[in-house]
Amino acid sequence: MNRKHWIDNLRWVTVLLVLLYHVIYFYNNKGVFGGVGGFGDGPQYQDVLMYVLYPWFMPLLFLLAGIGSRYALERKTAKEWLGARTRKLLVPATIGLFVFQWITGYFNTHVAGTDVMAAVPQPEKYFMWCVSGIGPLWFIQDLWFFSLILLLIRKIPCSARSCKLFASREWLLVVALALLGVLFWLGQQTLIFNPRPESLDGLWNLYKPVFYFIIFLLGYYVFSRDEVQETLGKAWIPLMAAAVISGTVLTVTTFGQNNTIPQYMSTPLNCLYGWLMCLAMMGWFKAKFDKTNAFAGYMTRSSFGLYIVHYLVVASLGYKMKFYTQLPPAAMYAILTVAVFTLSPLLYEALHRIPFVRWCVLGIRKK
Repeated sequence: MNRKHWIDNLRWVTVLLVLLYHVIYFYNNKGVFGGVGGFGDGPQYQDVLMYVLYPWFMPLLFLLAGIGSRYALERKTAKEWLGARTRKLLVPATIGLFVFQWITGYFNTHVAGTDVMAAVPQPEKYFMWCVSGIGPLWFIQDLWFFSLILLLIRKIPCSARSCKLFASREWLLVVALALLGVLFWLGQQTLIFNPRPESLDGLWNLYKPVFYFIIFLLGYYVFSRDEVQETLGKAWIPLMAAAVISGTVLTVTTFGQNNTIPQYMSTPLNCLYGWLMCLAMMGWFKAKFDKTNAFAGYMTRSSFGLYIVHYLVVASLGYKMKFYTQLPPAAMYAILTVAVFTLSPLLYEALHRIPFVRWCVLGIRKK
């Protein structure tokens, strides 16, 4: 099977959007957990980016992971694939915490304002930093767990005949794919709407295992089909138009709310926009970006590593600028944006050249 460059391109572009999102999120004043807070109580219109991206960019990454899993399992045995998944996903999300991500955790504990850490003995403090350093790695922890489950259920039959039947009338297939958004909405209903502070409810809402597993399976069983991809490629313009309209209405009517709480994410409008954007982005890239060049090839190889290391740049530099400088907000945003897109690749390039460290942190067996 020829490599589908549009999937590679969409994946690394989405990862770059994650990096940009974290710059804006870090200084948000909408109450979104994890940042250092904004610059006053007035509207921060740059936070619009969170409303534009958050409903769809992580679901899209899980969709693409499901598609890629199907293609990989057609070339590898289950044992080979699970071994590769374990090295690339589980190792960075466990051993990598103790080798590298604890540094991110150090800054995360300062961001959270945990003064109690001052009284914690050093060995315990280090382990707390390691746990706090998980940060965005929840994504790859979810993926490894989903990979295990997939190996148990992948023999469940899924008829390609139905996709081909719908594809004979492409408008009907587009309608069917849009209706799959109901599963998107149902998945969001599995969140805990009133999480208890003293419990693990917050982690459940962060990892969203049921919701993201549904999306992952849709990628594996539905969107890995050629006929589905072809139809999306032909229908990307109306899908994008519908997504832009729904996203505009969502942003205008809800700006100022915390867009990461379950009550917000589970609304029909948020789910409609998130699902339409997933379909539209896949269709757009299938139609226009099924090609590669030297830069795209590099990004395809390195985007996973950029995702792994980028948050250290955000947490460290973002925290230091907010509390130890008098820079104006515009300068902080500009400096942090440039830094995350330049220092993250440099950090990745350095780490992946160090034997053993590259295995621990990036899941790379050899250079």
